[in-house]
Amino acid sequence: MSHELKFFINGAWVDPATPKTLDVINPATEEAYTRISVGSAADVDRAVAAARAAFPAFTLTSKAERLRLLRRILEVYNKRGEDIARAVSDEMGAPMAWARDAQLWAGRVHLEATIHALEGFEFEKQRGGTRIVYEGIGVAALITPWNWPLNQIVCKVAPAIAAGCTMVLKPSEIAPISGIIFTEVMEEAGVPAGVYNLVSGDGPSVGQVMAGHPGVDMVSFTGSTRAGIIVAKTAADTVKRVAQELGGKSPNIILPDADFETAVRKGVESCFSNTGQSCDAPTRMLVPRGRHDEALAIAKLTAEAQKVGDPKAEGTILGPVVSEIQYNKIQRLIEAGIKEGATLVTGGPGRPEDLNRGYYVRPTVFGNVKNEMTIAREEIFGPVIAIMSYDNEDQAVEIANDTVYGLAAYVQSKDIAHARKIARRLRAGQVNINYPDWDTFAPFGGYKQSGNGREYADWAIHDFLEVKGIIGYGAA
Repeated sequence: MSHELKFFINGAWVDPATPKTLDVINPATEEAYTRISVGSAADVDRAVAAARAAFPAFTLTSKAERLRLLRRILEVYNKRGEDIARAVSDEMGAPMAWARDAQLWAGRVHLEATIHALEGFEFEKQRGGTRIVYEGIGVAALITPWNWPLNQIVCKVAPAIAAGCTMVLKPSEIAPISGIIFTEVMEEAGVPAGVYNLVSGDGPSVGQVMAGHPGVDMVSFTGSTRAGIIVAKTAADTVKRVAQELGGKSPNIILPDADFETAVRKGVESCFSNTGQSCDAPTRMLVPRGRHDEALAIAKLTAEAQKVGDPKAEGTILGPVVSEIQYNKIQRLIEAGIKEGATLVTGGPGRPEDLNRGYYVRPTVFGNVKNEMTIAREEIFGPVIAIMSYDNEDQAVEIANDTVYGLAAYVQSKDIAHARKIARRLRAGQVNINYPDWDTFAPFGGYKQSGNGREYADWAIHDFLEVKGIIGYGAA
């Protein structure tokens, strides 16, 4: 049975309080391929009431019970893997190989990381005569984005369950179908009624209502900094906790002693992965001034090797960006780069020549980028990289930190001790040295306008917990 027009509230698929639908567009075809229901304040009220009613019993469950539930969710998630991957490909244009090997994989490994973290997590400890107790914060409103749908859903739902919270999820209305399938996973896994609830819809009609709802104790939001500010202001009236993972404009410092060709090539590939739609993408490449032209030549070859096309076709590396709005924004920023005097090395405005429909963007490299240019300041969220020069490493660090964002940063060097010193000077929540593998146990979150709070494994569990001191408890 299809659940696109339903919400999941108190353990059952239900109709919206007021019927209203929204088309879901396949960005590869620019055509609607299904519809979802758009929720309202009445639907949020029902979901929050269900979560509040379920909280007292669920938060008293044992760690062993929550572990059993998470392991069952993982089992069903793996069973539904191909359905999830196909949904991600249809709703956000991800090539099928990427949908399976990155998008689907991300949800799986974060479930595994949360399970591992919970196994060793201590919810109580003694400090003198005081007992320190970590308790679930209550009802959590979870608002997730379209660019890594399973990654962000699991990064919120799994630790919320581990902490003993109940929740209401609003996935992005742009890429909502994978979230609906994930909800079917939760139902089949036997999540108790009211512990997990889903209300689909847009930000103003559902997300903002959740953020301001007096029955919600915490909001966990991932999205743009602009939307995050609205969420935080809305939540302030009820003094609830707000954890946010927002935008980024991550620098990638290639030091003079790095393996230059490899560092530049991997930097471009990393920036363009997921069609450039990652908040931690290394979008600003900083290279020694004397090697700037060499970097442009390597970047040009790398960009032109990225096969752009049909997500279902064999060999496609980059699919379309997710929507017409995103496509138009990226085009505006590419035009700004040209107008402001950056060197267009390859790519540029418009679709690739062999594609006449779909929100496809030409992989674009800009050189001679100055830090005051729009393309060096604004988050583009597409396959566009800005290459900048520095005269010495102090200047490189200064340029890297000269941004309102602070989500991620990157350093490349053959001298690991030197790279570590540079990493400590970068104002970012996560610094990557020499393109390491993804670490799902490392804290993920930002400095400055990239947000607050941390996700992944035990870091995320802590975000969903309150700390209680029972004084006079006595010795252990």
